[in-house]
Formats: sequence, structure tokens, C-alpha cells
Amino acid sequence: MPKEKLQKSEEVYKYGSLARYSRRERILIYLADWTFYSLIYLIGKTIRFEKRGWENYESIGQNGKTPILAFWHNRIFLATYYFRHRGIIVMSSQSFDSEYIARFIQRFGFGVVRGSSTRGGVGALIEMIKLMRKGLPMGFSVDGPKGPKYVAKIGACMLAKKTQNPVVPFIVEVEKFWEVKNWDNLQIPKPFSRACVHIAEPFYVAKDASDQEIEKSREELQIKLDELVKIGENWRENIAK
Repeated sequence: MPKEKLQKSEEVYKYGSLARYSRRERILIYLADWTFYSLIYLIGKTIRFEKRGWENYESIGQNGKTPILAFWHNRIFLATYYFRHRGIIVMSSQSFDSEYIARFIQRFGFGVVRGSSTRGGVGALIEMIKLMRKGLPMGFSVDGPKGPKYVAKIGACMLAKKTQNPVVPFIVEVEKFWEVKNWDNLQIPKPFSRACVHIAEPFYVAKDASDQEIEKSREELQIKLDELVKIGENWRENIAK
């Protein structure tokens, strides 16, 4: 089945029911949904992107594999815009806030699996395994949804083991941004800034990997993402000169 038709048939690409919410809550969800979608879309349209390491991303499809994208949560704003309409599946927690988040990212062509590191995580991982076996890509903000900041969790590596698809660390670094005073200092790009997408080499986790080996894979992911932060910061400093 062509991927376009497959995506339309999958529930993860469809908006969830709001029947369990009150009328006031439904109005708030619709307002937040369209507000965040519009903000990301309008600012994203003004950003001038460049990319480095894109051959690492392209090599995955050439090798008959499907990517498991991994990134830090505080770069999620531009990551959402840049990787829009690629059918990428992300995990969303089971909370009121997650309802409008799920809806606006679905407007950008993402799919949503319900669950988190604290609620429904195992079930969500099983669903992601099934979807990957259908050829659908995945995305993980590996220190989300609540941190600690810049500490990679193990979910992406577990999925890599179960599906034998590669983990692809990346970062979207922006020239100028505002920081939100929350747990991860979320970056909101300033309009008309430059940005660079840095994609590291993908890596695999053996299908018979032990718990200890999976932890080593998580540490490898941590190192690669830490390196990408430094690369991104150096890029930003260089263009400011």
C-alpha cells in the first residue's frame, strides 16, 4: 500500500475525540490548537534553513530502513516545522494539555501515539513498534515531556532494538531566539532568523541487546546529542561574527 494511503487510514493521524471534555475545555483546546499551529507556521515560514549531515538521513531510506529521530525537547518548535508532512509519529502524554498539542502537530502531518514515560508508556511503545513495521517513521524528544533537561531517556533505543531501525540524533539550531522560563528553556525562534539542521550518523541497537547494552546505546545517544548542542552553538557563534 502506498505510504500516503496508509497514513490516511491510520488512527494516529486523526484528531482524537473531545467528548470527555466540557464545553469550556473544548473551546480552550480549539483556541490553543490554532494559536500554536499559527505561531509555528508563521514564524517557520520566515526562517532561512540550511542543513548539514543530510546524507545521514537519506542513507536510511536507501538502506531500506525507517528513521527513529531523536532530539532535545527545547528545540521542538522548529523541529515541528522543519519535519512537517513526513508522516512522523510522536508520543503524546495522556493529559489535558496534550490534547491541543496532539491536534496542532497533527495539522503539520505528524501522527500521535498516546502515552508517556509515566502514563501508558509501555502500551505506546508497543503501538510504535507495530507502526514502524508498516514503514512509518518515529520521533522522540528524548528528555521530554518533563525532563531532566538534556538527559536522554531509553525509549528510542528500546524501539531501535525491537524494530531494527536506526536512531538518528539531530538538532535544529536557530540564530536568534527567545527562551521560555520552563523546565527545558524552550526556544522560540525570532522571525527571519537563520537556522541549521544538523543530523548525526545513525546508529543501531542489536536485536539481542541486553539491558546493559541498551544502556550503553542510551549513553551513545546522550553523547551524540551533547555533541550536536556544541556544534550548533559553534555554528551560531560563527555566523554572529
